[in-house]
Parts: sequence; C-alpha cells; structure tokens
Amino acid sequence: MNTYNWYSQIIKPTWSPPAWLFGPVWSVLYILIAISFGKVFYLAWQGKIGLLIALPFALNLVFNFAFTPIQFGLKNNLLSSIDILLILGTLIWAMAAIFPYARWVTYIQIPYLLWVSFATILQLTITYLNR
Repeated sequence: MNTYNWYSQIIKPTWSPPAWLFGPVWSVLYILIAISFGKVFYLAWQGKIGLLIALPFALNLVFNFAFTPIQFGLKNNLLSSIDILLILGTLIWAMAAIFPYARWVTYIQIPYLLWVSFATILQLTITYLNR
C-alpha cells in the first residue's frame, strides 16, 4: 500500500496510462519474452549461436527484473531512468544480434520494443517532473 501511495502521489504527465493497464500489458509481453528468449538460450545451449548473441538477452532480463525493485522498492526515479535506458539499449542490441539467426525472435520483440520505448519516455518524463 505504501508503494501505491507513493506512485499515486508523484507527478506524472497527463498522457500517463492508468495503473491498471501495466499488469495486462506486461503479462502479454512476458509470455512473448519467455518464448523468444527461451529459444535464444536454447540455441546458445545447443551451440547454434555464440554466447555473445545470447548476452544482450541475459542482460535485458537482469535490467528488466531490476526495474520494479528500483522504482517501487527504492522509489528512485533517477536509477529507474538509468535502468530503463539499459533495458531499451539491451533490447535493441538483442534484436540486432539475433536477427541473422532467428528473424522471428526479432519480430516477436516488436511489441516489447514499442512498450519499452513508451515506458522509457514516460519514466524520463516522471524523473524530470519530480526532480
């Protein structure tokens, strides 16, 4: 409840989506991530792609899973902004790295890329408004 109170009280842009939307969006995205990232890690385990191809996927998961504890546990907008930029950067890197080997993995990341791009702009705006 303390986290909800904190987030509801910070300044957000007028175009910020309602809080209830984040759960359903992330539920769909996590299914796509599980399928596609699982395929990448399986290909790496089989030796069909190098570990450097799988690296941005692993880093993306680390940064993605770190976001919620940083944003809502630490309540630190600046660190959250840095983290979401790392999520976006590793996602773009991952999409480019896997494209020559499994194009469908790149294509299935497009909804994730669109959401993270939007979320990055939102987080940077929230950080600016609450400086």
